Amino acid sequence: MEREPSRLELFSDAVFAIIITILILEIKVPEAEGSELWHELALQWPQYAAYVVSFLVIGVMWVNHHTIFGHIKKVDRPLLFLNLMVLMIVAVIPWTTALLAVHLGNPESARIAAIIYSALTVVYAVAFLCFWWYVTRVGHLFRDNVDKDGARATRMRFGLGSIAYPITLVIAFFSAPLAVAAHAIIAIYYAFNQIPIPLIIDDRVPAEDA
Repeated sequence: MEREPSRLELFSDAVFAIIITILILEIKVPEAEGSELWHELALQWPQYAAYVVSFLVIGVMWVNHHTIFGHIKKVDRPLLFLNLMVLMIVAVIPWTTALLAVHLGNPESARIAAIIYSALTVVYAVAFLCFWWYVTRVGHLFRDNVDKDGARATRMRFGLGSIAYPITLVIAFFSAPLAVAAHAIIAIYYAFNQIPIPLIIDDRVPAEDA
């Protein structure tokens, strides 16, 4: 059974919004008073770092997800489950973020937290690649103005995330701060170098990025 994508997109947007809001709830308000408050705020730097990086990561995930749905005219049952798989993985990010925030300042446990955080992003990259691979393989879910062959050709570039995130996992075994920095760099890169979905109409409107 195929249906309009609007309901699925609204549901997904709500999940992303809730997840990205939960991130800030992990940053606790210090109970110190007077000048000690500055000191306590400074001690929370791991929480700030984890929040900013995860906000960027989830933000790029949402932009990619939103852009793809902007080029889809209908969804089918397999896509529903693939989308649920993507959301299930994204929903774990607040937990891995909290884990990273708690342990980033401790050299002994920071690497373990960074490994778990990076491993989740690898799983997400693979899940999102499966999502995009299915959409481009079946083809008929796209809007009529999408160049389906051109969209299939973007699989390789989408697959770069499946290569970039394992690199952060390797880095995490040696340095948690460097792994966090690598995640930030990857998120910023994808924010400014996203993949356009090819269109076939003559009077092209600027193609949104994915």
